Amino acid sequence: MKKIYLDYAATTPVDPAVLKAMEPYFTEHFGNPSSLHAFGQQARSAMESARESIASFLGAKPSEIVFTSGGTESNNFAIKGVAYARRKKGNHIITTGIEHHAVIEPCHFLEKEEGFAVTILPVDKDGLVDPDDVKKAITDKTVLISVMHANNEIGTIQPIAEIGRIARERGVYFHTDAVQTLGHLPYSVDDLNVDLLSASAHKLYGPKGVGLLYIRQGTRVTPIIHGGDQENKRRASTHNVPGIVGFGKAVELAKAGLRQEIVDLSRLRDKLINGILAAIDQARLNGHPVKRLPNNANVSIEYIEGEGMLLSLDLMGIACSTGSACSSSSLEPSHVLTCIGLTHEVAHGSLRFSLGRYTTEQDIDDVLEILPQVVKKLRAMSPLYMGGS
Repeated sequence: MKKIYLDYAATTPVDPAVLKAMEPYFTEHFGNPSSLHAFGQQARSAMESARESIASFLGAKPSEIVFTSGGTESNNFAIKGVAYARRKKGNHIITTGIEHHAVIEPCHFLEKEEGFAVTILPVDKDGLVDPDDVKKAITDKTVLISVMHANNEIGTIQPIAEIGRIARERGVYFHTDAVQTLGHLPYSVDDLNVDLLSASAHKLYGPKGVGLLYIRQGTRVTPIIHGGDQENKRRASTHNVPGIVGFGKAVELAKAGLRQEIVDLSRLRDKLINGILAAIDQARLNGHPVKRLPNNANVSIEYIEGEGMLLSLDLMGIACSTGSACSSSSLEPSHVLTCIGLTHEVAHGSLRFSLGRYTTEQDIDDVLEILPQVVKKLRAMSPLYMGGS
């Protein structure tokens, strides 16, 4: 049976060129980069080359890139690190209701355990944050604003540059979770006006287990992992050299193909969205119709469960998701979908298709042929559905 993978927002396959770049650092060049001998210095050279490549792509200085174990650690590092470093200034954090759990949970922790006040901003029906709401929420106690660059479930791209200008005018640090956008949208850290930015290699055809936190020079952040002096004493732990080398190669490949990939994926995404909405009644697009990731199509189909659709599609070789892979085992409806105003019933009937580098036109054609059949079959068993297709 043909397999169609449309869950690139959850993770991507490692590009063969990335794997090839990593392989020598598992066996031949296996040294610890903290070691002074030739083995260690060879590993350090490769690591610093990757750092320079990633920094260049982001328009940052190499010294502003801190390698981590992934997006979750980077978000925790940014939020807790700034909170602890600036708690003498204030104890107020601003974020939004549609953030990834890797942002929401550290904020909840600081609120519950450390006495911080957290303002959760609403979004509109398309998932957009209003910069004016950010401006109004800032107080003299605000130490951090954290707004994701693009949402992992509905694909909406936020007005990050505008929010960043507001934060800078008020002297508040600004962090963005860019896990879904690094290597998929063209930007620099100065374009976005951010002080901190989180990213993860496995979302752009790199390996799992490695990420980064960009920390603008002069930004005060307290380390949250203590031990050795790695990463200029900002993040202890032996470096994951193969992973970091792979991250650097993945960014290099993304840079080379970025603009054409945006064009290609946007066309396939629009074909998929338009095809679903034309073929299935009482279906709706979730997220902004224009300001969205090139690879994201999130739809709600009424009167049936997203889990039923997902499992039926999986049996036919099509992989997608009902929301974030990090919370897919939860029976609760997506907090993102309820935040944009969907009822629990409609939110439960949602599917996220996320396209990628290896998605073909035929893949989209196959989904548009199979999905309506799945919906028709499931609706025929639904006591709520009274329609005719």
